[in-house]
Amino acid sequence: MKNEPVSALERALARLDVDPSAVRRFGDDIAKLDPDLKPSNPTHGKLVLVTALTPTPAGEGKTTVAIGLVDALCRAGANAIGALREPSMGPLFGRKGGAVGGGKARVVPSERINLHFTGDIHAVGAAHNLLSAVIDNHLFAGNQLELDPDRVSWPRTVDMNDRALRRVEVGLATKRGPRRGERFVITAASEVMAVLCMASDPADAKRRLGRIVVGENIRGEPVFAEQLKVHGAMAAILLDALSPNLVTTLEGSPVLLHGGPFANIAQGTSSAIQTRLAQRLGDVVVTEGGFGFDLGGFKFIDLMARTQGVAPHVVVCVATIRALRHHGGVNFQLGPNPMAVSAGLANLEGHLEALREVGVTRPVVALNRFPDDSEEELTTVRSRLAALGVACAETSVFSDGGRGGSDLARQVMDLLEQPAPELPPIYPLDAPLEQKLERIATRILGARGIELSPEARRDLDRIRRWGLDARPVCLAKTHLSLSDDQALIGRPRGHTLRVTGLDAANGAEFIVARCGPILTMPGLPERPAAEDVDIQRVNGRWAVVGLH
Repeated sequence: MKNEPVSALERALARLDVDPSAVRRFGDDIAKLDPDLKPSNPTHGKLVLVTALTPTPAGEGKTTVAIGLVDALCRAGANAIGALREPSMGPLFGRKGGAVGGGKARVVPSERINLHFTGDIHAVGAAHNLLSAVIDNHLFAGNQLELDPDRVSWPRTVDMNDRALRRVEVGLATKRGPRRGERFVITAASEVMAVLCMASDPADAKRRLGRIVVGENIRGEPVFAEQLKVHGAMAAILLDALSPNLVTTLEGSPVLLHGGPFANIAQGTSSAIQTRLAQRLGDVVVTEGGFGFDLGGFKFIDLMARTQGVAPHVVVCVATIRALRHHGGVNFQLGPNPMAVSAGLANLEGHLEALREVGVTRPVVALNRFPDDSEEELTTVRSRLAALGVACAETSVFSDGGRGGSDLARQVMDLLEQPAPELPPIYPLDAPLEQKLERIATRILGARGIELSPEARRDLDRIRRWGLDARPVCLAKTHLSLSDDQALIGRPRGHTLRVTGLDAANGAEFIVARCGPILTMPGLPERPAAEDVDIQRVNGRWAVVGLH
């Protein structure tokens, strides 16, 4: 008699009808799946995109809600699967903590996922730094491409918050040098990470890696990674990392975790390879965009849906009472404040208006409940959303797991029965770059317009001269405001989006617009979360403890 599956991972694989030959296990609870996997009964699952209002520095539980929604949908009988990003160790040891959900709405094994997982992020860092090493070796060994050392734009990377590496000098080991200024970015901000998430398959990843701009030659022409003949080796390093990872929730629901670009710097979405695989495995796929809709949510629609054909059928916007208090101008930790919540609703309304601008007219607001939410505050939110004609579902997945997301699951399933929304792009790809920025600023952020710094104008001229401007735009800005100034909470009015620089992420195939003060290498707080992490014996075995 055939053995019954015993582990949660085995049960998930059986539920998804995955051919055992397409599975590579990392222990009993993590597996990599062949991205070319063709299930025996392939479906084309409908996408649910989970986004949020502008968060507080502590976050509003968007990943927790997304995981809880997968559990709730599975409880309701849907063949649901999650397709989420994997965590970076930088924030884990900094202030924000990990990204595996929380309470009873988590993916497991949480500690392994938060730390090294299957090594994907390390592979991204290795591929990135191979290119960095080859660039400096090329300069050392004669520089046949006539690459200008002062105009090398490709940085180095490390998956850690380390502000000391924002500006360094390299080339000091030999007299031949050449010495030049250098910088590090956190691995989640690497263009290689963006390539991993935008590529459709390994061949496309190799092509994109070859098109990365590493700098300029002495004539001001772009120099590409393929000219250094190293993009094949980079693709080889990434080959295993291009396969999505399967884990489960505490309730045993299947969740794919793959890719981890930050949404305030890059596109903030999981990989296109993973999303398509999830759609072949499940009838309903729950994915997310990092931070508020102005960042990861909009980028999912503008970058992923536009170029990869993976458009959401339903959009869920997570809100919390504490974030509404914050955007109403008070410290959310001071307790109930209905007046602040009423004022803070302007921020949520700004995101709902942006959703309508891209064609999402029927979002669901998931009100993520916290213990100190007062009934008066909840009534304030319910009444305002009812007046706007926006559906609202209160969730308690942190404390109750999938059971606490039953109302949200019901509303999502009802909308999945309706026609998918049309999502017309808010700008054409062949529009002038300034017009693309203007459209995003005015229609998504509610700004009155844009302002390009002298450096940004020089960048714009260079990108045009290179012929690389017919790309979508990826904003890099603070996640704490609808503007480029994190101090402007709520819903800023009459602000100007200040564009301080433009970068051609030619491998990712978008233009990065740096807005306001934005850092691609975070720093640690005065008391980093790493101080709480340790190992100890638990039930006779060594275990990691203290992860947030």
